[in-house]
Amino acid sequence: MFIYYGLAILVIFLDQLTKWLVVSNMKLGERISISEPYLGLLSHRNKGAAWGMLEGQMWLFYIVTIIVAAGIIYYFHKEAKGEPLFALGLMMLLGGAIGNFIDRVIRKEVVDFIDVLIPFVNYEFPIFNIADAALTVGVVLVIIHILMDEKKNMKKKKVS
Repeated sequence: MFIYYGLAILVIFLDQLTKWLVVSNMKLGERISISEPYLGLLSHRNKGAAWGMLEGQMWLFYIVTIIVAAGIIYYFHKEAKGEPLFALGLMMLLGGAIGNFIDRVIRKEVVDFIDVLIPFVNYEFPIFNIADAALTVGVVLVIIHILMDEKKNMKKKKVS
């Protein structure tokens, strides 16, 4: 079970490394094109939650992150045994939550840098980071697990 914690640690490491590289090598607002105009690195800071919501409410983020991390660890040990998809999702969530938590504690803001333009709809996705991506992937994995588990339970009920 504890090998899954390695995934959370890897997410935290990659998140903090990439943020350090951005802060150390790019000026705030500087953009480096990777695949113009669809993908680039844009040095940005966020003092709120997703899309800048609740800007400046650091105390709230501290409390919520501690509660969420405790809940993730609880569910990991209580419910994820023998459920690798659920375990992976929970550890992605844990790594992402802690990655952004570290920024909020140390920098009082979150470093974002992945800038994506979605083709065909010409939508500029909000700038994000590795922790945000891990949180998104974690949520998707948990939802898939829940749907698969529900389907399995429905089949069991039909057999009974």
